[in-house]
Amino acid sequence: MMVNKTLISLAVVAAFTLTACQTTDTQKLVKTSTSKVATEIKTPVKTGETQITLKQAMAHPDWLGRQPLSSYWAGDSSSVFYTRKQAGNELKDLFNQKLKANVKGNKVSIESLHQAGAKNTVFSENGQFQAYVFKGDVFVKNINTGTVTQVTRSSSSESDVQFLNDGSLVYREGTTFNKVNLNTGFTVEIANLKMSQKPKGVEEPKDYIAKEQHKLINFIALTHKNKKDKQKLKNEVDSKNPSRVDDAFYFGKDKRLVDAQLSPSGTHIIAVVTENTSWRADSDIMPNYIADDARVKSKKVRRRVADAQSQTSQVYILDLETGTQTELTFDVLPGFDDDVLAKVKTENYAREGKKYKSEKSPRAINLMMDWTWSQSAIQWNKQGTQAAVMLEAWDNKDRWIASVDFEKSKFVSQHRLHDDAWINYAFNDFGWFNHSDTLYFLSEESGYSQLYKKPLNGKASALTQGQFVISNLDLSKDDKHIYYKANEKHPGIYEVYRINTETEKREAITDLNGMTDFKLSPDESKLLLSHSKIMLPTELYVTDVTPGSEVVRLTNTVSDQFKNTQLIAPKVVAVASSHTEQPIYAKVYYPADYKEGESGKNRKAIIFNHGAGYLQNSHLGWSGYFREFMFHSLLASEGYVVMDMDYRASKGYGRDWRTAIYRNMGTPEIEDLADGIKWMQNNANVDNKRVGTYGGSYGGFMTFMALLTRPELFQAGAALRPVSDWAHYNDPYTSNILNRPDVDPIAYERSSPIYFAEGLQKNLLINAPMVDDNVFFQDVVRLVQRFIELEKENFETAIYPVEAHGFRQPSSWLDEYRRIYKLFKDKL
Repeated sequence: MMVNKTLISLAVVAAFTLTACQTTDTQKLVKTSTSKVATEIKTPVKTGETQITLKQAMAHPDWLGRQPLSSYWAGDSSSVFYTRKQAGNELKDLFNQKLKANVKGNKVSIESLHQAGAKNTVFSENGQFQAYVFKGDVFVKNINTGTVTQVTRSSSSESDVQFLNDGSLVYREGTTFNKVNLNTGFTVEIANLKMSQKPKGVEEPKDYIAKEQHKLINFIALTHKNKKDKQKLKNEVDSKNPSRVDDAFYFGKDKRLVDAQLSPSGTHIIAVVTENTSWRADSDIMPNYIADDARVKSKKVRRRVADAQSQTSQVYILDLETGTQTELTFDVLPGFDDDVLAKVKTENYAREGKKYKSEKSPRAINLMMDWTWSQSAIQWNKQGTQAAVMLEAWDNKDRWIASVDFEKSKFVSQHRLHDDAWINYAFNDFGWFNHSDTLYFLSEESGYSQLYKKPLNGKASALTQGQFVISNLDLSKDDKHIYYKANEKHPGIYEVYRINTETEKREAITDLNGMTDFKLSPDESKLLLSHSKIMLPTELYVTDVTPGSEVVRLTNTVSDQFKNTQLIAPKVVAVASSHTEQPIYAKVYYPADYKEGESGKNRKAIIFNHGAGYLQNSHLGWSGYFREFMFHSLLASEGYVVMDMDYRASKGYGRDWRTAIYRNMGTPEIEDLADGIKWMQNNANVDNKRVGTYGGSYGGFMTFMALLTRPELFQAGAALRPVSDWAHYNDPYTSNILNRPDVDPIAYERSSPIYFAEGLQKNLLINAPMVDDNVFFQDVVRLVQRFIELEKENFETAIYPVEAHGFRQPSSWLDEYRRIYKLFKDKL
């Protein structure tokens, strides 16, 4: 993304936001052009009349209005369902909402909940029936008549409902597949996948003394014969028994089923198994000092990346007609045995005075586990004649899409995505066209998540190209369009688009200038939109799929108290980078008394560091950091300039932005913070000797790295639930970025704050929850001990005995932010 390094600012037009989103007579969105959204505003825009207080900002979020959650379409596309939290507790109610403005949703009674469908629902080929799971049981709804039939009623938990091409319904009960004839209700077990050894028949004596025993002792010989005769008779009876269930498929003991997908034809299953361990492998303990019985209790928690063990999977074709199971091997995948870490190993070996010799060896390979979608990594085509599997290497450097050649019982590689850093754990949507043997998928190979298609025996081609990211694919039944979400017109604005898969014509369905997610209706005529703006939490809207259609607001849950609260709207600006051609997008909260063109360099400033690393917060939608948003508004009302940066590693800006931190966490990000300080000095009258920083989780780690490695940048910092040593964090996240400690200790030492403890010079506040099973409390304990041994004086620690990684008690939030507020007030 080539951007002129002069200041680019994107203003949030608060007046439009309030008009478009709070009008109650029309409840319809007014379209706003991109040029209008980009209008420059040099003075802060305030809303409401009541000044926000710290206590109100940290209060239970019920006061905001309890927004709609978990929305989904009714089976007949005539209405939508959503949940909404009850006031004063954590229980949620289900509401049914008609597709009209100014009509409140109706609460679904407890007695009718089972009739309301579900978010994850499936439809029969003719569209007449809808199947879903409610409270662990299977239900089928006739779309035409509205009649609901309960298919199962058991203490087991059924899942994975699926309509077959013959109209029957299949569901899973654990590792067993059951098929239901919806006309008769007759249910038959069609496959049982057992994680055990196949039972052995009557064994013959094997060694010399065993054989002699059978020769010499008549009792032994007779007993053996009787067992064999009994087994033979049982086999004969079973073969003629009409109620007999076919023998199970056995995969060996100490295995676990990763996934299993039945073909729509009902003839085959693709099953994936692996060793009965996972990355969690709760092998560590965490003490809880505030337990209900006043004793110290220990909770088992996940293993650390330093303890991770290589794991590979086995993929099988299960033929339900013949009862055979055939393993598919990975040796046909390009690069399956490449030494992709050779360069890394060479560097680490050299540090130890050793020489590394690279050799080819089969890599551990497993199903791709995307962290953002709920689809399976095993996809069958509509006819059940083709299957595709998305696989990833355990070393995180490769992703393959492979089809299955059923005649030759082998994989056929359709696409390989290699990344010298790591394959993204998002943007992996894929599937089959409905009416041809053609795959569609997302790939970051161009540097941005883009959409591709590939005929089974042809070449892959890009359907989209550009410096923006695409996600949330939804293919129309006729294969004509693929709907998706993208930030095409600005990195912080997400709209809904569709592309004609034949002409490749792209069309924008929405033009709402905020954060917009969508769900295509079952009849494919409408889109259910979840839309928010910087100053407005998420509400539900509906529009036709035709571009330019009217957008109608369905819900209005924002409270009057929130509307009347005075908050300062941040601007999204593009900060020129000293290290990349791309700017660093950031939210800026100007002080309430800020005057355009003021000089004197006397403002104090705060930079907030968002968590997760790979997360986008400088967008034009409602932020998950809503408490921080209100805290920043409070600070701005008191004269602070506040900046919230999407530093390198953040989501939404392409592959290179994401992988800039590979093997070097905490350096590119802090370089970006330095550019942020420079921008505020030149554009917001900030004194660069009066700047503080804070953040939680990854943001807490960044606060550590900023104060320990670049002490000249900040006068004070607050690190909340922070990582101090990446070798102690989990495997799926950390191994992507830093490889693993046994292979790449250099990367861990280069990226972990505990190795830079000597650098602490400025004031540091550490806030640490004690029952955090994400970032362990031990991360703080070990670093504090380092500070003590180094005789550091300018740090303090606050502990929160009952809190986990995400605080829940308003009192804890308030205590934490009072300390942060005091730190900046005293030290800046």
